[in-house]
Formats: sequence, C-alpha cells, structure tokens
Amino acid sequence: MTQEPGVDAGVVREEPMNRRNRTTSRRPATAMAAAATIPLLVVLVVAAGWGLVLPVPAAAQEAAWTAPRTADGQPDLQGIWSNNTATPLERPEAFAGKDALTEEELAELRARAAELRDSEQAGNLLGDLLVQQLLDDPNFQEFDAGTGNYNSFWLVERELDARTSLIVDPPDGRLPPMTEAALARFAARAGAPGHPAGPESLPLNERCITFGAPNLLAGYNSYFQILQTPDHVVVLQELIHDARVIPVDQRPSLDETIRQWHGDSRGRWEGDSLVVETANYSSTASLYGASRHSRVTERFTRVDADTVEYVVTYDDPETWVQPWTVMIPLKKSAPGDAVYEYACHEGNYAMEGILAGARKLEAEGR
Repeated sequence: MTQEPGVDAGVVREEPMNRRNRTTSRRPATAMAAAATIPLLVVLVVAAGWGLVLPVPAAAQEAAWTAPRTADGQPDLQGIWSNNTATPLERPEAFAGKDALTEEELAELRARAAELRDSEQAGNLLGDLLVQQLLDDPNFQEFDAGTGNYNSFWLVERELDARTSLIVDPPDGRLPPMTEAALARFAARAGAPGHPAGPESLPLNERCITFGAPNLLAGYNSYFQILQTPDHVVVLQELIHDARVIPVDQRPSLDETIRQWHGDSRGRWEGDSLVVETANYSSTASLYGASRHSRVTERFTRVDADTVEYVVTYDDPETWVQPWTVMIPLKKSAPGDAVYEYACHEGNYAMEGILAGARKLEAEGR
C-alpha cells in the first residue's frame, strides 16, 4: 500500500467544509484519561534541585549570542529538547492580574515544591497539578487517587518558572470563553449513552495511538527531538512516539478533504524562527477540545545555546471566541541523551478491562 507524501496513518477523507532527568516510567494511556509575544531569553538558574526561569529582553540576547546555522544556512534547531516547566497552562486565580511572581513568592513556592517532591506520593508533579497543589487550588484533583501515584524517583525535575501562566494571550493568562456551539458539542458528548462497542469507540489516547500534536503536557514524556534537512524538519514527540515530518520547501498544502490526526503542516523560515502552520485536522484529533476547523501556528526560535522559545497559537472560531497563544521554553538535553520508546500498547491492560466491563453491563441489561 502506498501512502501520499505528507499524509500520516490517520488520514481520513471528509466532505469539503464550508469555507536530563526524564520520566522513565511508561504509564498506559488509559490510566491517563482523567498575540503577539515579545521574544524572551530564558535563563535557567538552578538551586535546591529546582529551576528559576527569568526573562531577559530580546535586545540583550541579540547582542550576546548568534544562532548557529546548518550546512544549508538555516537556524540549527536540532537536538533533544524538554518541556519540564512547572508553569501552569492557565493563570491560577491566586495570581490573577499578576504575570510574574515576586522573588519572595517564588521562594515560598519552591520551598513547598521541595517538600512535595520528598513525599511518598509525588505523582502530582505531572502537568499543571504541581502548582495547583502548591496553591491549595479548590479545583485540584489527585492524578490517580484510586490506585496511587508515582513516587518522585520516577518523575522528572520540574522547572519552577517566575511566570504565572504559559498563556501569554489573552493577557489575563486564561483560555478564552468557548462559543455556544462548542458548549453544545461538549454537552452532547458528555451525555452520549451506551457502552463502547469496541476499541474504535474509545479516544485515540486510550488506544495508545496519539495524544495529539502539538502536545503541551509538561513533566510526562515531554521531550522532543528535532531533525533538519534542506526541505524538511522532523519533530519527534516522545509521548506515544509521534513524529511529524514537516515540509519547508513551499510545496502546496493537502486538499481540504484530506484530514489527519495531526493535521497537515507546512513550515517556513522567518529570520531565525521556524514557523509551522497546521490545518486539516480530523474530527477525532486530540487538540484541547478544538474542532476539525482549527488552525495551529507554531514558532520555534533558538534564543541561546540551551533554549528554544516555543510559541503556539490556537485559532478555532468554532470553539473559542478568540485565538489563544502560549510560550514554552524548551531546554536542551545533555549530550548523549536519547528519546526512548514510549511503550503503551504493551501494558495497556485497562483496554481489555474497559471492554469486558461494557459487555458484562450489556449482558445484565444495564
């Protein structure tokens, strides 16, 4: 079977629309089902095992550092990069109106984080849970209260950041409101009756297929390997080993009827930045609740030898009332580090249990 270049295994044709320290464990996916920005130089200061990230104006970075180039003259982004920031996606209510912590606030947060890391159950170091727990957020929920969490031995060190949210636009650091259509879509999905008829009825992440790309989750298999040729850039995502092969040779986009789990990406170079625009997502894509009409723009800029400034904008008028943008500092891994296989199907025992339970309930008439 042949496959059209640039089309991934999750291709679906639809009708045209109307215009380190790394995590070493591999938890099966079923267990996890639960604008403009000013370029910044991110400097990592390590103390007591935790990182403090402070912004420095772009003018200072330009005077002190020049991005390396590949043999064909493009900015060299190659290497293994980590997203282990502890900055939450959205600004917590406790930090409302404040885009950065004071030194005193950050010191207190770091001290509490050190205590948590020394505890027996440190699984809440994953994703946004760390900061939520440190702030006693009323919305905090245990990552896996039923079976227990990882202890800190298995978890990567998180980099506590003075910033209070990854979201830089809207300026309040919060996701924009959802549209009425999106709210209705979510309500219908939540109220859908019945049990899964088979594995195809379950989300892609529970089937160990993909968690979606780009993936913003920090602290859990959140490493990326970037490779470059003159006409392509490859971004390998450790989580479920997703690799995106992105043309940068100005070839045309796929027809809009061709839909893929990771969409159809096209890249271009703008100065020292790689800009990637992606559309043509399938209806089953995992993209933070967005619809298949979503457009995602990524910007990779190497701002020093050890940092890539990663800016992502999500634009989906069918889901949010306005676009939203995040900025994540990706940190370069130590020489010799590798992105290891994400073993998922091999330990996905919960899939069998989910389907067996569904058949039992059906047999009982429930």
